[in-house]
Amino acid sequence: MASNAPTQSEYIQHHLQNLVVGFHPENGFGIAHGAAEAKAMGFWALHIDSLFWAILLGSLFCWLFKKAADNITTGVPGKLQNFVEMIVEFADGSVKETFQGKSDLIGPLALTIFVWVFLMNLMDLVPVDLIPRITEAMGIPYMKVVPTTDVNMTLGMSLSVFALIIFYSIKIKGVSGFAAELALQPFSSDNKIIKILFIPVNLLLEGVGLIAKPISLALRLFGNLYAGELIFILIALLPWGIQWALSVPWAIFHILVIVLQAFIFMMLTIVYLSMAHEHH
Repeated sequence: MASNAPTQSEYIQHHLQNLVVGFHPENGFGIAHGAAEAKAMGFWALHIDSLFWAILLGSLFCWLFKKAADNITTGVPGKLQNFVEMIVEFADGSVKETFQGKSDLIGPLALTIFVWVFLMNLMDLVPVDLIPRITEAMGIPYMKVVPTTDVNMTLGMSLSVFALIIFYSIKIKGVSGFAAELALQPFSSDNKIIKILFIPVNLLLEGVGLIAKPISLALRLFGNLYAGELIFILIALLPWGIQWALSVPWAIFHILVIVLQAFIFMMLTIVYLSMAHEHH
């Protein structure tokens, strides 16, 4: 191995480092060269690679589905139309089976979540060295191509779902009804004094359950995809022949994880919004 070749630890750290842009206290605005500089840039730093791939894949999703809609036919459908109709029917069926309320938003939201998360997860099957080597030749030091291995991305999506949960909870139940849902259950009593004494306990229990929804959504998706990416990186450190012997079976298995995590994120979103539409 050449003397300037990275060690195994440096190789892993390089592939797990995002392309971060922000304001450094000492170096000013620019790209972070390493985890230490990225940390020093603080909360307002942007992960350019995660944002780029997420927007690109979201645009690909919109373009494909618009193309299918523009070329729709009542006769013999083409392959793209068949594919799109199958996914739309799948998302629509999942909503009908799970969502008990009435909303024109839930169906398109479920479809968008499933396809978008699936496409972002699918990038985990791209060889770990392919795109980083191309971007390094272009002078870009880091490039993570799987947005869902960035906890900032998964937490951002889950917080968007959380905002919808709060919005619909207040819209359907009203402010007083939503507050009562948090303060007057699961413990209650016909005695007003005891009922009042239970309010802090109920707020603690229901508050934890409410906050746990976006956190669980974000960390479940992030944890599974991050672990999968890390295994691909570790396999890439092995000799070439062993790489193929291990990476192909793992990639085949990981396809299940990719689809399953997109499905779980979609289904939990539907369930949480269905609960927000319920009257208690």
